[in-house]
Amino acid sequence: MTPEHIEQRRLLTTQLPGPRSKELHDRRTHAVSAGLTVGFPVYIERADGAILVDVDGNQLIDLGAGIAVNSVGHAVPEVTEAITRQAQRFNHTCFMVTPYEGYVEVCEALNRLTPGDFDKRSALFNSGAEAVENAVKIARRATGRQAIIVVEHAYHGRTNLTMSLTAKNMPYKDGFGPFAPEVYRVATSYPFRDGHDGPSAARLAIEAIETSVGASNVAAVLIEPIQGEGGFIVPADGFLPALAEWTRGAGALFIADEIQTGFCRTGSWFACDHEAVVPDLVATAKGIAAGLPLAGVTGRAEVMDSIHEGGLGGTYGGNPVATAAALAAIEVMRRDDLAARARWIEQFARPRLEAMAATTASIGEVRGRGAMLALEFVLPGTKVPDPKAVKSVLAACHAEGVVVLSCGTYGNVIRLLPSLSIPEHLLDDGLAVLESAVRSLAADD
Repeated sequence: MTPEHIEQRRLLTTQLPGPRSKELHDRRTHAVSAGLTVGFPVYIERADGAILVDVDGNQLIDLGAGIAVNSVGHAVPEVTEAITRQAQRFNHTCFMVTPYEGYVEVCEALNRLTPGDFDKRSALFNSGAEAVENAVKIARRATGRQAIIVVEHAYHGRTNLTMSLTAKNMPYKDGFGPFAPEVYRVATSYPFRDGHDGPSAARLAIEAIETSVGASNVAAVLIEPIQGEGGFIVPADGFLPALAEWTRGAGALFIADEIQTGFCRTGSWFACDHEAVVPDLVATAKGIAAGLPLAGVTGRAEVMDSIHEGGLGGTYGGNPVATAAALAAIEVMRRDDLAARARWIEQFARPRLEAMAATTASIGEVRGRGAMLALEFVLPGTKVPDPKAVKSVLAACHAEGVVVLSCGTYGNVIRLLPSLSIPEHLLDDGLAVLESAVRSLAADD
């Protein structure tokens, strides 16, 4: 049966959240752990393109894409058809028991698409945290060293090891220790706050590594090319290349966490491409499989093959239905040149965001790349973070049926992560709602 097409327009039939969403939210409080929060308690029944339809019939513009997951859009026919075909054949065998072609094909695609013109190998997992954790395992085994270098404002996941790698305490780490050892944090490049150019910021980080850890102890430097949960922080040009160059000179591995930035999100297949940085290992997830759980680690063949037999794996990793979705999604990205579409989104949206900043003293900076854009809010005339302003703008957008997300170590950043296929009229409408919310904030200043 062909899914019903949803008209691509914002439509509110009730106040948000509506009565059925409120009923479901009440049920949720009696069934779901209170540890799982909800940013916008409208309960979704269907989705298509860049529109979410809730259980009350409201049609919402999705500028979050499931946190950069649905990059090709919701219910893309090629993807849903690939999922259906594979589900009708078989759902699971465990690749480590009886393998199948889809897993191999996704690994071949990752080897081809990730930065670096050299022989590569890949392994598939279920989530971004799993990918990062396995990249660390691989780096330690391949180098025979233990120390992992991460940076301020980093986010790498919620497992014990990845909590250790993540910088922000609340809500990700508070009370969940003890954490994994041999993880060391150094300063990153945060141009809005530190004022350093890229090479200078890199020198500070490298000096800290050499003095507090020792180059000969470092297994890997792990970094997001553009930080996600930390606030969509784009490092100054030259920071990543200098850090990568030092890492290799030290005999360590450079690991790029491209989980939120990968698969055309920043205007190229991977964010490292912007400065021609070639990682030794790349961790991927989110946008790879259009909403199905899939993740990968891709890297130099000699590094990936240094692991003993049975040293990598997992029951569900590279599930056949998820790999079918990934292959279809990657083909849509290639066919429709969604990297170019991400660049168009930036060209369309950034002037609007810059205009908001020019007339609103609460916006300290507009930043991002491609379809990964953000506004950092501060107390007017300062750089003091203002999370209250973000909550106010989010509430106003949500009330009008536009899904936007917050992020940032200080909770003071609004991020935009639309699907790369969002039509112009929906992006225009969503930005208009955001503009209205920001104007209301400015009027209150």
